[in-house]
Amino acid sequence: MSDIPFGFSNRDDDPERKPGDESSGSGANNPFGFGGPGGGGFDPSQLGQMLSQLGQMFTSMSQPGGQSGPVNYDLAKRLARQQLGSSVTPVTDGAQRAVADAAHLAELWLDPVTTLPAGATKTVAWTANDWIEETLPTWKRLCDPVAEQVSGMWTATLPEEAKELAAPMMGMLGQMGGLAFGSQLGSALGQLAKEVLTSTDIGLPLGPAGTAALLPTAIAEFSAGLEQPESEILVYLASREAAHQRLFAHVPWLRQQVLGAVEDYARGIKMDFSAIEQAAAGLDPMTLAQDPSKLEELLAQGTFEPQTTPEQQAALDRLETLLALIEGWVETVVTDAVGDRLPGAGALAETLRRRRATGGPAEQTFATLVGLELRPRKVREAATLWRRLTTDAGVEKRDGIWAHPDLLPDSSDLDAPAAFIDTVLGGGTTAFDDPMAQLAETEARERAAKESMDKADSDRAESDDKPDEDEGDKPAS
Repeated sequence: MSDIPFGFSNRDDDPERKPGDESSGSGANNPFGFGGPGGGGFDPSQLGQMLSQLGQMFTSMSQPGGQSGPVNYDLAKRLARQQLGSSVTPVTDGAQRAVADAAHLAELWLDPVTTLPAGATKTVAWTANDWIEETLPTWKRLCDPVAEQVSGMWTATLPEEAKELAAPMMGMLGQMGGLAFGSQLGSALGQLAKEVLTSTDIGLPLGPAGTAALLPTAIAEFSAGLEQPESEILVYLASREAAHQRLFAHVPWLRQQVLGAVEDYARGIKMDFSAIEQAAAGLDPMTLAQDPSKLEELLAQGTFEPQTTPEQQAALDRLETLLALIEGWVETVVTDAVGDRLPGAGALAETLRRRRATGGPAEQTFATLVGLELRPRKVREAATLWRRLTTDAGVEKRDGIWAHPDLLPDSSDLDAPAAFIDTVLGGGTTAFDDPMAQLAETEARERAAKESMDKADSDRAESDDKPDEDEGDKPAS
């Protein structure tokens, strides 16, 4: 699976791609949708659709108010809905009531196990189409920074004169890039919409603030292969959704921290222009015109892939750790909430861990669009840290860690949580075992001693300057 945003890597890089499986091939990532399902064959109707989209693009370039920005989200929405088809089943009144009842029960069970109050003001049941419509604003915030950086770096090194001369062409290329990015986003969202179970299935608050959402159709399909009753699975997933909502509603900096890490990642994207120049020097336009597969071979060599920088890797590490902490906290709180009430809760938790460990649709989509893979090991270790904090420090101190981002554990704390837990408890390392703390304490004592000595000297001086009262009463001789 590629860790490069918007599919810049070689199609054969995916280790899970089986021989004969073209779902991850060029047909799947083709911005204009050539080929039928699975990438096989040529569909003339799709060619017509592509030409129509190109016509709309050129028309919009000359009209004010047309599609602007690094990603064509109108195209993304259309392609996502096309993948779902016209057979999306509406949510029935019974399904809506079941979701509302499950959410109400989940909130009652969560109240005693966390200090964070309920965060959802309403609970809704979504269809896959609803999920696309309601989450697209958040996807814009996640994808725009990456797309803007990728699009802008092609002209970043051009001289100002060249930029002015190339302005019309750059505008057209920007529109085409928006189509390409929008196509890949639409394909990813269409696939994801079929399988996500809740609005926070990937650990992010994708839906509107204060809205807890579950997708009954996807939950029914997910439950079909499990031994637990669907009603219990619904309550368990409602508990996870409610826990996420509590965290994001009452930790106001959390959303911005996650999105800020994505923006830091985007700013770290760099291109190896020397490799591009070498590749361009050896290009023969006539050869490419006669044999387009030569261009695909060039792309497969990784020449045009963004280079991972230390700043970019640091941003990804922060984002990965933060998402792992969110998921680990939710898992811990939900486990305490459902307790013995749901006999199959342990099996459900393990099923969801394996779903994440095998690179489920959520992780694959997020890795494609943002360049991040949330490693299961970190999620499991984050859950272990939150569990030990609950046991050793209590619920109040555990939840109090979310009061400020500087209080959160980092990646090294997930690997070795003992020292972090000792810090929370106030035990383990004492102030005098810390050289900096010892120095501060020594300086404080020295300042206090100096102030005391200065005050004593001042008092003594005042006493010496004061005239003797007895001598002052004697008459002058």
